[in-house]
Amino acid sequence: MTAVAVGGLDSRVVGRERSLLRRLRYVGVPAAVAIACAAMYLYVQSQELDNIESRIINARVIRTAAFEQIEIALWATALTLVVAVPLGIALTRPWARRVTPIIIALANIGQGVPAIGLLFFIYIVLIRNGSTAAILGMAIYAVLPVLRGTMVGLQQVDRGVVKAARGMGMSKRSVLFRVEMPLAVPILLTGVRTALVLTVATAVLAAFIGGGTFGELIIGGQAQGRPLAVAVGSLGAATLAILADWIGGIAEDLLRPKGL
Repeated sequence: MTAVAVGGLDSRVVGRERSLLRRLRYVGVPAAVAIACAAMYLYVQSQELDNIESRIINARVIRTAAFEQIEIALWATALTLVVAVPLGIALTRPWARRVTPIIIALANIGQGVPAIGLLFFIYIVLIRNGSTAAILGMAIYAVLPVLRGTMVGLQQVDRGVVKAARGMGMSKRSVLFRVEMPLAVPILLTGVRTALVLTVATAVLAAFIGGGTFGELIIGGQAQGRPLAVAVGSLGAATLAILADWIGGIAEDLLRPKGL
């Protein structure tokens, strides 16, 4: 058997292994989450809840908390994309080189500030609405990964490919949207996935400013001395974060251009 044939066989085996692992991830993650949630449900059902626990731990409260956390995370991620992707594109253009370090420094500061402090600042100084303040705060907190992903994705595009496209008569706009952006998609999607998980995971802090989410179960359970409520809230928040990462991984696989 020739070296070329062996190499081709090895690549096919590796491809099959990756495909199998991907399918296992698609099924395994939601299955593990479902098992954990079912176990918690059965445990809660086996306990005799007092009046306080019954008020904190019930289907309506859990459903509302999940909806609030998902809503804040989705709006914050959408706002982040609207701001960070165009900004990342602009900062990779030659005319923006002077301001690029300043913008990156500001983005670093936005994520370096403790999330709870940022939420309180926005709530007290800017917006006296818990959910809206949480959305704005989470969006600021998640700008850096998307901004970095956009910039790195565009910067890693082979300059030879760009020059070839320009030599074919394509305009700068066409080169950007038909050549550079498709090639930058894999790294850009990684940044978006990171931002989504980050917003879902930290959205629990919205409870400190009246924004709801599973943070209310955690805070309420801790204040009332009900560890079961804390456990339910923590599992709910962790479940949403894990599922956000799972969905992000599927989106990366589906939206990644063929051959990349």
